[in-house]
Amino acid sequence: MSTHIGAKPGEIADRVLMPGDPLRAKWIAENYLEDAKCYSTVRNMFGFTGTYQGTRVSVQGSGMGMPSASIYAHELINEYGVKTLIRVGSCGALAESLNLRDVVAAIGSSTDSNMNRMRFDGLIDYAPVADFGLLRKAVEVAEQRGVTMRVGPILAADAFYTDRPDLYDTLADYGVLAVEMESAALYTIAARYQARALTILTVSDHIKRGEATTAQEREQTFSQMVEIALDTVVAA
Repeated sequence: MSTHIGAKPGEIADRVLMPGDPLRAKWIAENYLEDAKCYSTVRNMFGFTGTYQGTRVSVQGSGMGMPSASIYAHELINEYGVKTLIRVGSCGALAESLNLRDVVAAIGSSTDSNMNRMRFDGLIDYAPVADFGLLRKAVEVAEQRGVTMRVGPILAADAFYTDRPDLYDTLADYGVLAVEMESAALYTIAARYQARALTILTVSDHIKRGEATTAQEREQTFSQMVEIALDTVVAA
């Protein structure tokens, strides 16, 4: 039993979806997994295991921000033998071409966090990237489902609220599609421990246009992202 998850050996599948919101984890389990059983309620960060298309899949909340996501990714991989992790989360669009509820797959994740700078003694700007096999499969799945999924770089930010919105404009100029708060850590931890990771996001708000979905919509209506992630995790 790990410190922050507390599941027993064998209760977690080797393929895991990781929403930040524990209530989204619950919603995914209730709506997509057969015979789903809750294996963790520690800190109300729910985790469930069930089957999807005959394959065991778990879904584990990870909380907000890179420190929290790092804890759950580390324990899932090192304490429970998880080999494949797909983050299913929300993001704020930076690119003008994106709209609310568009789906984005993150090929790489820039960050303003110091976590990786400290990891490499300030000598290297490590570039956290997705597993290519998972990304390729997700693109295929999206095409099969008729979903237009944008693939490109994102930003994983330490702060949700920023005093420097001008930096978002600069990032957009350099092709960064959206901002969220976890993926740089997820990609780094997965690479360190030889696991596979991918981030698939739904645009919950548009930074430049001031558009936004509601909290309930973010929790319960991002089905295209979840379905692409599930089809990917069982096939790749």
